[in-house]
Amino acid sequence: MSLPARVRVTRPPLPLSHTLRNAVARMLPAAPLPQLTAAALAIAGGAVIGAFVRWDGGEAEFIESGWRGRGIEEELARVLAG
Repeated sequence: MSLPARVRVTRPPLPLSHTLRNAVARMLPAAPLPQLTAAALAIAGGAVIGAFVRWDGGEAEFIESGWRGRGIEEELARVLAG
């Protein structure tokens, strides 16, 4: 399944920039952002619409409800694993 045309998935460098950290904190408030070992973000129109993050001992994923089921979850997992 291909992603919607305006969505891109990226693996940003850590630590996350202030803007990306705020977006991930909004989506995944329980994630220990200072301890992240990897992150993959889905971005559409300049806004973060999904995140899959990993830290020692855990991981978490969030996709905005209107974007679920469009292949973004799979692409986030693929990029994070890569």
